[in-house]
Amino acid sequence: MKSSLGIGSVMGIPIKLHITFLLVLPVFVYVFAIYPEPFGFARVEPPLTRYAISALAAILLFVSILLHELAHSYLARRYGVKIESITLFLFGGVSAMDEMPRKPGQEAKMAFAGPLTSLIIGSICLFIYGYLISPNPVLSKNSVFGILWTLGYMNLVLGIFNMLPAFPMDGGRVLRSFYATRMSYVKATQSAASVGKFFAILMAIFGILVGNLWFPLIALFIYVGASEEERSTQAEVALENIRVEDIMTKDVVSVSPSMSVEDLVQFIFQKKHMGYPVMEGDSLKGVVTLTDIERVPYTERSAARVSDIMTRNIVSVPSTARASDALKLISSKNIGRVMVIDNGSLVGILSRTDLVRILRLRSE
Repeated sequence: MKSSLGIGSVMGIPIKLHITFLLVLPVFVYVFAIYPEPFGFARVEPPLTRYAISALAAILLFVSILLHELAHSYLARRYGVKIESITLFLFGGVSAMDEMPRKPGQEAKMAFAGPLTSLIIGSICLFIYGYLISPNPVLSKNSVFGILWTLGYMNLVLGIFNMLPAFPMDGGRVLRSFYATRMSYVKATQSAASVGKFFAILMAIFGILVGNLWFPLIALFIYVGASEEERSTQAEVALENIRVEDIMTKDVVSVSPSMSVEDLVQFIFQKKHMGYPVMEGDSLKGVVTLTDIERVPYTERSAARVSDIMTRNIVSVPSTARASDALKLISSKNIGRVMVIDNGSLVGILSRTDLVRILRLRSE
């Protein structure tokens, strides 16, 4: 089951809606509908109109978040970073990038572009409402124009909140870029992550003391995000000078597409690997894993063939690729291994276990 739904593209960047976004959108509509002005539209009658205006406000709010992410992506592309997609989540949007710019100035500008966009949107909306809508009695009584005030206020909050010096907010990346001018990139990430974790702990304590459960929830999101950024950066830097050919398994053990699934189970017990390329002669036909076997009932395994259950969509890298890029690919695809292919021929396999082993050795 796909966790995200593609809805189109902007500037050639695919735009996706995560399942959490689809779940939270009706919640935002309901919150806007039950809160009185100026934050909501509870006094608007009839109810159908109230919920229609609330739905429009919620959609425009997430359009603002999309513009926030597009600002990041626009600058990232100018710095040569490839943008895979933009996904709207429960807590906002995320731009999927190949890698973060390492030059402190570039990362700071790219990170600040998003909050700046939110602040500009918020300021424009509040300016239009304050100087054009509010003084006009006819317009100010129309609840549709009240959306401008709501959007303006929430974009200002979004811009300011994202500048908090904590990962995964943009302020955490700006802070890292500041540290990176004075220390190594890994040390800068660790220092910025530590600030983020400390900030998250303070936020959680504050939320518990005032009895507001939203603060501990957001604090958990910040703490996990800071920890993940620190961990992923350490792994990326540790692997970036290692090539796939240096750590891949060159003696490839393969299986035939005509092998029965029952025989494959025995083969796995003998060889102790969880996945295998499926070869017919010198031709790579697919990949079969233990997960594929688990989908076949026990009673059908003697009749089923490897060709019936194998994955034909092969994820591969060249042997000259960086190990850090292979790790990103494995993580993004949520798979256990990639095939190493040079000039159309299978020359090796690189598994998640191989990468973890190298990371452990490098850390020690």
